[in-house]
Amino acid sequence: MFGNRRAEVDKALEGVDFNKNTYQIEFDTTAGKIVLDLWSDVAPGHCKNIIGLTRIGFYDGIIFHRVIPDFVIQAGCPQGRGTGGPGYTINAEFNTRLHEAGVLSMARTSNPNSAGSQFFLCLGRVPHLDNQYTGFGKTADVASLKVVLSIGAVETNADDRPLKDVKILKGSVFEKAKS
Repeated sequence: MFGNRRAEVDKALEGVDFNKNTYQIEFDTTAGKIVLDLWSDVAPGHCKNIIGLTRIGFYDGIIFHRVIPDFVIQAGCPQGRGTGGPGYTINAEFNTRLHEAGVLSMARTSNPNSAGSQFFLCLGRVPHLDNQYTGFGKTADVASLKVVLSIGAVETNADDRPLKDVKILKGSVFEKAKS
């Protein structure tokens, strides 16, 4: 699972066409299903990245390693510590979408072009993240947002790590032809 996963991701992206299709990611978690609509119109590179990582099973079994009430829940580190990634980075695609409850955005270091596999979901309106982090999707329905908010309410330790693991059991990609 470790090492550079770029070649696998690129292969998994064959046939992805944002002009013809819309895409959703579904994470089946220990807390319920989270379905996310992807915003390929404002962040196509980030959308392709999460589609590819999901298709190769990168997120299967990964925990939400960081939960900060009223802020974000974060996942995507293969080590579960918030320090790992897919072995490559992608460039920022800052846009005008607001960071509000249910928004999917990419975690990174202080370098704007350091995102890899770690993502976060906002638990409320977080204006200081706007134009600083790449928002690239949002929960597709109320049920998905409720799951996100329930994860945001779990008990954590002083390092914002849940006391009981909340895990992504399986990630799936859904493709739908545009009308």
